[in-house]
Amino acid sequence: MAVKLRMTRMGRRHRPFFRINAIESRNPRDGRILEKLGHYDPIEKDPAKQIVLDKERARYWLDKGAVPSDTVSEILLRQGIKHKYAEEKATRQKKARANAKAKGKFFNKAQALAAQKEAEAKAAAEKAAAEAQAKPAAEKAEGQT
Repeated sequence: MAVKLRMTRMGRRHRPFFRINAIESRNPRDGRILEKLGHYDPIEKDPAKQIVLDKERARYWLDKGAVPSDTVSEILLRQGIKHKYAEEKATRQKKARANAKAKGKFFNKAQALAAQKEAEAKAAAEKAAAEAQAKPAAEKAEGQT
């Protein structure tokens, strides 16, 4: 039996609330759960109340081979629960960034936007330098006539 740690959406429209559950991987998102591990309320202002998690049971399921979803993995890391799946994901991302850099491509939109802004700033600086060089030459030409 393959177990996943994932979230079930609850709450009303525009007011989401998520339960963190251990679920058999073949069940749907809101299907039958094996165990409720905690809950996550993204709208809650107090960070201490935002995530409530039974850390012992989460570690138990991770030790049994449960695979957390990406979101649950980040929540577990914020709670101080390190697991091999987060490390594997970090190494995959690092390798993908290195491959993208080697090919001269951007890994994500943020890098593309940063490169575009840098190119625009460089072009503006070159234009200003060209105008600064042209200005004394123009004054010199006017002074000779």
